[in-house]
Amino acid sequence: MYSEKVMDHFQHPRNMGEIENASGVGTVGNAKCGDIMRIYLDIDEDTKVIKDCKFKTFGCGAAVATSSMATELVIGKTIYEAMEVTNKAVMEALDGLPPVKIHCSLLAEESIHAALWDYCQKHNIEIPGLKEPKKDVHDGEEEQAE
Repeated sequence: MYSEKVMDHFQHPRNMGEIENASGVGTVGNAKCGDIMRIYLDIDEDTKVIKDCKFKTFGCGAAVATSSMATELVIGKTIYEAMEVTNKAVMEALDGLPPVKIHCSLLAEESIHAALWDYCQKHNIEIPGLKEPKKDVHDGEEEQAE
């Protein structure tokens, strides 16, 4: 059973879409369930504050809801504060997820981190604890589609 917040974010997702010329973009996927999340960040170059965050998610309702909530949690934070947004924080903000959907919150965290990684690589910045994203099973498909 899903919480009211999960249902609200699934039925009325916040910040869905793309950011043209995004500061950082992160795409992650889970071969087990087929969910794919892409997060776009617009970061102020001087303050390193996330001015905007949008997402595109292909997946179940919980995947859409966790993506939506993750964008809300990072907007207005610095890149360093955004690094601290965990799957647990996403789940708590949504008033929980069923155990079989916890992986969706992990994808939300990983997609934020992947977008931060992309930004850091472009600007030669280090964020303590930020690691290179895992190779996605869908990486090759991205290049063929473009």
